[in-house]
Amino acid sequence: MKREIFYILILLALVSCEDVVDVDLPETEPRLIVNGLLRVDKSQEFVDVRIEMRETTNFFEENTTTQVESAVIGYGVPNQFGELTQLAFSSLTEEAPNTGVYVPDPNFSSDQRIRTSEVELGVVFILQIQHKDKSYYARTEYAPTVPIDNLEQGENTLFNEEDTEIIVTFTDNPDHTNFYIFDFDFGNFQALDDRFIMGQQFDFSYFYDENLNPGQTITVSILGADRDFYNYMDLLVEQTQADGGVFQTPVATVRGNVFDVTGLDNIDIFDNVERPDEYALGYFAVVQEFSRSLVIE
Repeated sequence: MKREIFYILILLALVSCEDVVDVDLPETEPRLIVNGLLRVDKSQEFVDVRIEMRETTNFFEENTTTQVESAVIGYGVPNQFGELTQLAFSSLTEEAPNTGVYVPDPNFSSDQRIRTSEVELGVVFILQIQHKDKSYYARTEYAPTVPIDNLEQGENTLFNEEDTEIIVTFTDNPDHTNFYIFDFDFGNFQALDDRFIMGQQFDFSYFYDENLNPGQTITVSILGADRDFYNYMDLLVEQTQADGGVFQTPVATVRGNVFDVTGLDNIDIFDNVERPDEYALGYFAVVQEFSRSLVIE
């Protein structure tokens, strides 16, 4: 009995010797995050313009909303010199105080909403932001897409019996090279190009590992994309699917198309040449969207 008590005391002593280790993480300067994916529904009169502004914080902390001094979208058709003609502007303002969500200013002297009739192939959009004495610039071209032909539930599974299969069918536009981003709801995305399906009808399966219940409705969207946005989303999906944990070294820094142009005297040079540490996170894109919904059986 004495020997057992002795062993218990030793065990308790070892447990009590555990120390809390405080890890000193490097302090980093907050970086602007721009969530500027504008989805164009041609059946609507106006583009749903909602751009979210946030800032990075220290490790393990949630990113916080932030306010910008100004945000303006300019759009037009480039001429042979790359200059935008038929130029129009949309001035943005914060939708509600401290939300960090910016929409066309309803109090402006003229209507600042963007009509979908003005959004066509070849139209270029420019986002300009002033934030904490810095200037940011993003440029993108409108990317149309094709509708979803069919959306149905399959019967196969991938990794376990709880998986839910859906089958998406669409027909590629044969006129030019296309890139697609699929939004499967719940923050699930997939990037796809048409190198092997040019001009063909194509179907593929997607498997949900979420616990989907019978009667639950899911919405699947197909978004247009140019090559840069496709590459950005493809890399982003690759990194978010990695299972190495929060301490895994990222494959690469996922940088978008929002550049810090503070102090540059030539607006045509905005790709951070010799300024690798000056950039914002996030992306600005204007893309067509088609969606279909499905009720899980």
